[in-house]
Amino acid sequence: MPAAAPRLKTHYEQTVRAALAKQFGFGNPHEIPSLTKIVINCGVGEAVKQPKLLDVVVEELALISGQKPVRRKAKKSVANFGLREGQEIGASVTMRGAKMWEFLDRFVTVACPRIRDFRGLGTKSFDGRGNYTLGIKEQMIFPEINYDMVEQIHGMDITFVTTASKDAHAFALLHQLGMPFRGDDKPVTPKVAQPSAA
Repeated sequence: MPAAAPRLKTHYEQTVRAALAKQFGFGNPHEIPSLTKIVINCGVGEAVKQPKLLDVVVEELALISGQKPVRRKAKKSVANFGLREGQEIGASVTMRGAKMWEFLDRFVTVACPRIRDFRGLGTKSFDGRGNYTLGIKEQMIFPEINYDMVEQIHGMDITFVTTASKDAHAFALLHQLGMPFRGDDKPVTPKVAQPSAA
């Protein structure tokens, strides 16, 4: 039996695409924005002095994402930080396909409500090219992390990469997919050009 498509991917194909096409007047189906990948980055500055900390972070990222993270190395030496070029100082993981959709589903429905004093995600972190990055202060919001096993709290950056060329299109896509943005600071949605009367 083939595995069932992720719930959120089915929702995107059956509902979100049509809603975005109607909202922005996309005539070509290839214009409709889609999510292409989700990247989690975690810098571990303390790894310079305590290399085992990075091992823990890599293990936690593997639990959260369901795949093996890549260790990141310093690109240049910084004497003030005691950092040498080539030292491992972080980890990242890139999710695509089913794992990407499943992660987004868990992030929206389970992780976000567990953020302390959560009032919605800000909308000022779009990069002008249709990608959205947010910072998480602690890894315990993810249900895969066992609270009792956590040795040190650390944050991470999560980037949602879309095919949208405009931030307003990316915002609409992520909002339709359930991202809980704050309602008071939505980016301005461009008006669809109306055909001029002949």
